Amino acid sequence: MKGAISGFFLCFAMVWGIAQEPAKKDSVTVLEEVILLEEAIKKKANGITPSEIIGPKIFRNYSPIDAASIINQIPGVYLLSGALNTNRITIRGIGARTPFGTDKLRLYFNGIPVTNGTGSSTLEAYDIENLGSIEIIKGPKGSAFGTNLGGAILLNTKESIDDFTRFTNNFTFGSYGLLKNNLSFEHNDDKLSFGIRYGHLNTNGFRENNRFQRDGFLLNSTFKINMKNSITFLLNHIDYTAQIPSSLGETDFIENPRQAAFTWGASQGFEANRYTLAGLSYTHSFDTSLENTTSVFYTYLDHYEPRPFNILDEFTNGYGFRTSFSGKLSFADYTIGAELYKDEYNWGTFENLYQENNGNGSLQGNRISKNKEFRRQSNIFGTFTYPFTSRFSVQLGLNLNQTKYDFRDLFNTDDSNKNAARNFNAILLPNFTLEYKLSDKSSFYGNISRGFSNPSLEETLTPDGVINPDIAQEKGINYEIGSRLTLLKKRLSVNLALYQMDVNDLLVAQRVGDDQFIGRNAGKTRHQGIDLALTYTAAVTAKLTLSPFLNYTLSNHSFIDFVDGDDDFSGNPLTGVPKHRINTGIQLKHSAGFYWNIIHQFVDEISLTDANTLYSDSFNIFNTRMGYQKQVLDNFSIGVDFGINNIMNTLYAQSVLINARSFGGNEPRYFYPGNDRNFYGSIQLKYTL
Repeated sequence: MKGAISGFFLCFAMVWGIAQEPAKKDSVTVLEEVILLEEAIKKKANGITPSEIIGPKIFRNYSPIDAASIINQIPGVYLLSGALNTNRITIRGIGARTPFGTDKLRLYFNGIPVTNGTGSSTLEAYDIENLGSIEIIKGPKGSAFGTNLGGAILLNTKESIDDFTRFTNNFTFGSYGLLKNNLSFEHNDDKLSFGIRYGHLNTNGFRENNRFQRDGFLLNSTFKINMKNSITFLLNHIDYTAQIPSSLGETDFIENPRQAAFTWGASQGFEANRYTLAGLSYTHSFDTSLENTTSVFYTYLDHYEPRPFNILDEFTNGYGFRTSFSGKLSFADYTIGAELYKDEYNWGTFENLYQENNGNGSLQGNRISKNKEFRRQSNIFGTFTYPFTSRFSVQLGLNLNQTKYDFRDLFNTDDSNKNAARNFNAILLPNFTLEYKLSDKSSFYGNISRGFSNPSLEETLTPDGVINPDIAQEKGINYEIGSRLTLLKKRLSVNLALYQMDVNDLLVAQRVGDDQFIGRNAGKTRHQGIDLALTYTAAVTAKLTLSPFLNYTLSNHSFIDFVDGDDDFSGNPLTGVPKHRINTGIQLKHSAGFYWNIIHQFVDEISLTDANTLYSDSFNIFNTRMGYQKQVLDNFSIGVDFGINNIMNTLYAQSVLINARSFGGNEPRYFYPGNDRNFYGSIQLKYTL
């Protein structure tokens, strides 16, 4: 570990020294253009709420299907990806104990909440190529965005302030049979902003039983009725089928990481999803000091998943609204609003008779269960920001959340019926932020905020389906200080955050039988850490800019009080979180249209059991991407690029399971292998009328 890190730090220091060589006077103009390109992205978080924004400059470092690497460049945020359809995002250790999927945070798409009624979010429902930015609020600081312990992720489509009509096609090909095409038409003028995109993706994947095929459609349109009123319509539809290779035991992971888990390969397990989001938003400016945006939305998910142990067939209808008023009172800014999300989740399971299907994979048998859940979450929120001086500001935020579950057993009758409901009490979540500005681009801040996480409906029930009235929401308080500095004539950007989050009522699954668990609140965790992001932009010549960066995450998370049955894990490091993560890179850009990036990622070992008896290996990954863009005619341009991932062909686990169990005398399956060395290239054609 130390050798790999120190070697790259030496390389980074050498580049840093070169970057500080004096440049010609006219290089200042080039430098300012680089800075303004990223600053054009409008922050969505309210007031002085600290957040991190991923923009085109970071997107350009990675393949257009590599959402994990894009998000993992942000310190404090870690996306574990078992496959393109198997993602789990943790923010400062929150969500690390979730076995599959992402929860304990809120996900928004163009301001519309897309996290379902139990708090689960699905990143793979969105094509990265359709995004202009990703904004991340780490921890429960964003009162207007749910105050979940993990925070919020705001996905935003591309925006433009220029008038144009443009056709763009980006075609990507690569290893594992990768074929991806993104075709778009965009129009923008004083009255109408209109964009329509169609995307297709097909890849066989690195592993057996790992094919992924997706078709997607995005329509986003805003019409300005007059100076005070505008209306926006959003439609996003994704249809994908993804085979599931699942996780491997240690021996299989080392000897043949390409293989699928035996039962998943034999059953040819997969998932098929059709997801639709439709939203209509209306914005009205009452005057220069008050504006309102109100959105209504509908979501639909149809999911079919043959697994070795059964076949899951489910669909969800979700709907809701969000309204937000933003205005000024004298010198103060305020935001007040409300958000309601309701969904109806219908699911059933069937026998999987793959063992009787002559090697042809899954075969649906008799029904095992049929269920329905009614789920509702409401948030009332407000923030008030007051500048005491031109440099010193205070912000108070409040969020009031209420959650309700109603479970219906539609399969069993009489005494075996498991109908149950749980209505959590309303919980008030305050948020207090201080900011002191050194200049327009430099500031220090402090924050204290309270957050929560809901248990899933299954965690509120006993194995017999009886409601557990004692189960409670996880609750925690976040303490944070930080700085956002721009130094050395705007060449050096330094973002630093130190935090501690104390989480009470940790949800754990207590074993009460051979294969029976009951959710209960049995623990307390402490999340301490440092998030550091350094970016230096230098004009080496009048036409050449060099941008080295370093992002570092220290995660010193531990169980303070954690007793699970007869086992006491108090004092142990938190399971599923690497203590150290480092992302470093060099971005080189020439005004003639050439760019080249090389990126390094280090991930420390990860504890795989609550007893800390087994760890994954740490690893170093190197990726590179280079490209060239050329304006061929006045209205036509062409771009080409080429990338290599995992240059050193490292064997590593891109995702892990914690506390995995063994079946039939086989090894517990902890590891999701990352891809070996692979290549990709893209060709982009752009025609502007």
